[in-house]
Amino acid sequence: MAEWTRDLDAVLAAPEHHVVLFENELVRVLDISVPAGHTVALHTHCWPGTLHLLSWSECVRRDAAGTVLMDSRAVAEKPAVGSVWWSPAMAAHTLENVGDGVLRLVGTELKTA
Repeated sequence: MAEWTRDLDAVLAAPEHHVVLFENELVRVLDISVPAGHTVALHTHCWPGTLHLLSWSECVRRDAAGTVLMDSRAVAEKPAVGSVWWSPAMAAHTLENVGDGVLRLVGTELKTA
């Protein structure tokens, strides 16, 4: 589990970008939506899980100190809309949509991992 405090949970820290679609004792499914020009507030994902890409936009992820962890503009191969990938638990970070579209994903977090 990543370093985590309840107030930095994605749903509490950035509710305008993380909407719970389903939750029980085993999983939490999130609708994650980041419009162009928006920066998601500092938050965590304390459980690993899958991310299903519904729409793409270039983005930059930074840690709590502002250090760039990932800049999609520097990645040669962009993920395809419809693709699904594994995501580990994530310590505190922000996500800035630096593209022209909406970045939208469905995240399924595994609480038992």
